[in-house]
Amino acid sequence: MRRLNARHRVDSELKTTTNQPKMDPIKFQTRPNSRSTSLFSRNPRQTKPTPSLFAISVSVSLALLIFSYIFIFSSPVSTKYGIIIDGGSTGTRIHVFRYLVDGSKNLVFDFKEGSDSLKVNPGLSAYVEYPEAVSDSLGKLLEFGRKKVPRKQLAETEIRLMATAGLRLLDVELQERILEECRKVLRVSGFKFHDEWASVITGSDEGVYAWVVANYALGTLGGNPLDTTGIIELGGASAQVTFFSSEPMPSKFSRSIKFGNFTYGLYSHSFLHFGQDVAHESLRESLIKGDFSPASDSLNKVMYMDPCTPKGYLFPSSNLSLGYMAEKSKYSSELQATGNFSECRSAALMLLQNGKEKCSNYRCYLGSVFMPKLQGKFLATENFFHTSKFFRLHQRASLSDVMMAGQHFCGEDWSKLKKKHQSLGEEELLRYCFSSAYIVALLHDSLGIALDDERISFANRVENIPLDWALGAFILQNTAKLDAPQIDWITTIVMNDSPTLFSIIAVSAILMFIAWFILKWRKPELKTVYDLEKGRYIVTRIGRK
Repeated sequence: MRRLNARHRVDSELKTTTNQPKMDPIKFQTRPNSRSTSLFSRNPRQTKPTPSLFAISVSVSLALLIFSYIFIFSSPVSTKYGIIIDGGSTGTRIHVFRYLVDGSKNLVFDFKEGSDSLKVNPGLSAYVEYPEAVSDSLGKLLEFGRKKVPRKQLAETEIRLMATAGLRLLDVELQERILEECRKVLRVSGFKFHDEWASVITGSDEGVYAWVVANYALGTLGGNPLDTTGIIELGGASAQVTFFSSEPMPSKFSRSIKFGNFTYGLYSHSFLHFGQDVAHESLRESLIKGDFSPASDSLNKVMYMDPCTPKGYLFPSSNLSLGYMAEKSKYSSELQATGNFSECRSAALMLLQNGKEKCSNYRCYLGSVFMPKLQGKFLATENFFHTSKFFRLHQRASLSDVMMAGQHFCGEDWSKLKKKHQSLGEEELLRYCFSSAYIVALLHDSLGIALDDERISFANRVENIPLDWALGAFILQNTAKLDAPQIDWITTIVMNDSPTLFSIIAVSAILMFIAWFILKWRKPELKTVYDLEKGRYIVTRIGRK
């Protein structure tokens, strides 16, 4: 009876249980994700692996390097500056050049609008007795340069000092004393400077630089050598002649310049002492020394005729107080202005041909220096241009035009010339009789250019670009950097303790930390439960509280 009652109770409970709602599946405590669920699952499912920190770091670093290449090394067009100081014989001039560097590292020059200059007097050679005083002269130029270059770019802007014929006339020891004083000033200028960037350049260099800027302005640089134009400069202390020549020549006169796909074989030489100012002084000395036949009168007075000075001009007695006049002290010496263009031209030619008997080559046009036959067109610059401008001659004026203007000027009375050119000082006005005669003697009588030859032009600018050798030096120096072996961008980053490398490392570390923090924050919490209905373990996510 008890068994029946017991079975009845069990059956009743089962019925009751069957009629009640199903119970929730049994839940187990949350398990860490690191523990595999395969131990509790009949058919375990593999979860997608979470990317490792190493893989994330590599990805971030690669992305950062690509970013650096695109935005740092393939930067858009940037503006750069460069400075060259021309230490000439009559003054010192600073040139501040502005140029562009595009995304392909190509240089874009704009010398029409992108250059500024300032000149101060006297030249560096004037400080031979007091080299320390050169700091005042350079200080004015550097102040001008700092105003033209943005302050943030001062330290990266290269500055170079190139002295020419004025210092070349001095002994090497005196040159170095003056240059060292210049270096002291330039070292603390705020610009990028190395001691070797202050130097005396050769006359040949000066001629080549002038040739480069002339042909750059004409658009012939980088083209057929036969289409290039030669350059003849008439400075204050020297004259330079540079042109392309296909003739063989001694190595000391030959210069090779590569630009673009062409290599140019140039003749280049600087004729020291043949500059206009030094030549004029030499002529005066020759006159006073009696190299030309003097005229004497009954009072034992020697008259030295100066055909290169307009008649009516009275020389001050101080002009004759020269050391080499002591041997002529028995005479009361005087210079008398005669203003004769033909005689002045003859005297100038004697200076230009002095020493020609020592010529060891079959062709010497000026003195005893070799020169091949002139080839192509020519630009006559500096004092050639200044003289033609004074006489209001056209750029393509012929030498016969210069000769006619000089004849008229030299033959006119000095008092009339002063009234006609009141804006000019006496010293400047006096030079044009000699300069006109000297130009004809140099270009026609010496170099053999015909009086009506159209190959030569007088100019100081082409297409509004100044024909200054300093521009040519700047062009060659900067284009040479492009021809130098290029360092790949990765090497550029890691070399020389690059600040870019430090920046990349720092940013990479920060990005890696952020990535790790985000991944950890977003990492889901998982739990493993047994589903009684499905009869197996399952892994599910739970939200963060």
